[in-house]
Amino acid sequence: MATVKFAVVDVNDFLSKKQAAEPDIAGDWARLEELYNKKLWHQLTLKLLEFVDHPNLQTGDNLIQLYNNFLTTFENKINPLSLVEIIAHVIKQFSNKKDAIAFLEKTEAKVKANDEALALCKVLQGQIYLEDLNDLDSTEKIIEHLEGTLEDADGVTPVHGRFYKLASEYYRVRGPMARYYRAALRYLGCVRAGAELPLAERRALALRLALAAVLAPSVYDAGELLAHPILESLEGTPDAWAIELVRTCSRGDIQAFTAVAARANHPDLRRADHTLQRKLAILCLMEMAFNRTSAQRRLTFSEIAREARVPHDDVELLVMKALAEGLIKGHIDQVSETVSIRWVRPRALPRAGAALLAARLDAWCAAVAGAAELLHHNAPDFLTL
Repeated sequence: MATVKFAVVDVNDFLSKKQAAEPDIAGDWARLEELYNKKLWHQLTLKLLEFVDHPNLQTGDNLIQLYNNFLTTFENKINPLSLVEIIAHVIKQFSNKKDAIAFLEKTEAKVKANDEALALCKVLQGQIYLEDLNDLDSTEKIIEHLEGTLEDADGVTPVHGRFYKLASEYYRVRGPMARYYRAALRYLGCVRAGAELPLAERRALALRLALAAVLAPSVYDAGELLAHPILESLEGTPDAWAIELVRTCSRGDIQAFTAVAARANHPDLRRADHTLQRKLAILCLMEMAFNRTSAQRRLTFSEIAREARVPHDDVELLVMKALAEGLIKGHIDQVSETVSIRWVRPRALPRAGAALLAARLDAWCAAVAGAAELLHHNAPDFLTL
């Protein structure tokens, strides 16, 4: 079992032995010794952040030895966040992951004055609980503890991406799917998907996000995902259908969605058939209201039943569901069997939706200009009355 010791060590003796034992990286060890003896803590920290990634140190307990015999002698002199970044590599070599958790808990006391470093300690513990110990309850506690703290932070810190990745992986396992979708989108917002994620990981994430956008019962806006370049990673692959699936779902095009889903024949789509139909019907209703001007948003039950492909008797229940979810505002006239919609929840618009909105604004501006011109010409007549 790997352990971290806190004994008095001879740093120069340790570094000299490493230079002799590892000629391939003797220059790196010598550079560490030089910076240490000169007490150039910042430069030494930068060198360590680079050095802990070296392939020669990734086996056995090399990094634990580096920590025990070197880092412990000056860890209080370097940036706390950088210290935890280095320790993130060290803990990978603990054979007993509970020892790694205990080590991180001790590290918390050393970096507690730095919010980011403390949060990163918690995130690293969460990763171990989730990936190595399968302790979902402990992972959940860490996520709940950090969620509010990180959301209150100014801007996006280096810890945000790792936290949202942890949260997305947790919600992917335990659910709900809507929380996975939102956490994964936030994770994407913290990384450059094209540069920082390997292609295989990008494609897997893109497919999971596409399915979550469609299947999560409370997700009615996939515009942010459609605008993100990660979906492009699916083009030309057997999973390219997922892109069109999200597009057709987002615009409530039930006929096109059904065709894409049938072609994909994905088991998750088959299992969620009933709830998916209701969600598509609501999206179709929202799209019907959005595509009409405010003066034309009086929809009949028959129109809704035809477009949303629901029985006539289920239309009122469908509209009530949309009202209860806060997706639309309006009222139902049961006598005349009509629905008057005065508001549709804003969504991230694709280009076609933005073009439609721009056209409406142009029409509104023209109408206002016409009214102003009419008032200008007729104002004298009104004033003489």
